[in-house]
Amino acid sequence: DGQGKKNFLVVDSKTHQREIEDTFHELTRRKDMAMVLITQGCAELIRKAVDEYGTSGQVVPTVLEIPSKEVPYDPRKDAIMQRVAFFMPSAMASLGIDMP
Repeated sequence: DGQGKKNFLVVDSKTHQREIEDTFHELTRRKDMAMVLITQGCAELIRKAVDEYGTSGQVVPTVLEIPSKEVPYDPRKDAIMQRVAFFMPSAMASLGIDMP
């Protein structure tokens, strides 16, 4: 970012949950970030923090959960897909996705 701050975190089996959560909070507080991409598997590890951010009302930066190679994507756990289901339940049903 020009100031020596990283705008990413590479997560592997040795990465602690606390480090993922701390980085998530750091990225969502930054004024120079418009979007935070997080794999759904990592989001599950810090689901409480991701959900709290989602219910905070903040829209910038937007948090987007993306699939990973290791974990199949589950649209029922994705906050954006939950919003789609809320406003357009028939769209989710047409995709064959049962929402709670």
